[in-house]
Amino acid sequence: MSAEEATEAIAAGGPGSVEDGLRRAWERIGRACQAAGRTPDDVRMLLAAKQQPVAAIRAAIAAGGRLIGENRVQELVTKGPELADLRHEAHVIGPLQSNKINAALRWADCVETVDSLVLAQRLAARVGGRAGGLGVMIQVNTSAEASKSGVSPARAAELAHQVAALGALRLDGFMTVGLNSDDAAAVGRSYAALRAIRDQVAASGAPGTATAVELSMGMSGDLEIAIAEGATIVRLGTAVFGPRS
Repeated sequence: MSAEEATEAIAAGGPGSVEDGLRRAWERIGRACQAAGRTPDDVRMLLAAKQQPVAAIRAAIAAGGRLIGENRVQELVTKGPELADLRHEAHVIGPLQSNKINAALRWADCVETVDSLVLAQRLAARVGGRAGGLGVMIQVNTSAEASKSGVSPARAAELAHQVAALGALRLDGFMTVGLNSDDAAAVGRSYAALRAIRDQVAASGAPGTATAVELSMGMSGDLEIAIAEGATIVRLGTAVFGPRS
């Protein structure tokens, strides 16, 4: 599809459009919630906007997609001004380098990829007096795959308690990238592990942990498994926008 044809499809809202993709994604979430004995209000959809044109993201926001995620800070910074007139929330969902913190903080409402106390401390030092603090999540490598970022499950609770004690940050929950496998049971176990960590931290009653309720897990290919294991945020890209060019 050419750029001109894509623009026309977005405007039309017909089959193949962003609006149609968004509708179909919500229907999948609804069916997954029903199968898991949950309500659709339990789960938020995060639109993974990597490499997506601003026109597509604007169409998704206009159609009700209020939560946007960017893997790369440069894309967050570039697109931020062009989305500023639309009500939405922006999350960092890719690795955050220390030299990109200031740029990210101009546009991000939450950083989902905190995997070390050093990164958390640097965020806390630069966030300033933001009302309510900066939302963060602890990224956990529940699949133990070397290709994935995140703290190990064995250290996740300790890190969460350390981050929760940093007054400038608000610990919102936990994030993981599920196991890359066709074995649905194994993928489910990687998500169940994150839920267990969240529940452990919540039960601790430690200062700053009361807000740590989110489980950001599951993507276009496995959102049903993630919802069955308690996901509160699913990160969808191709399910809404279609295959990346």
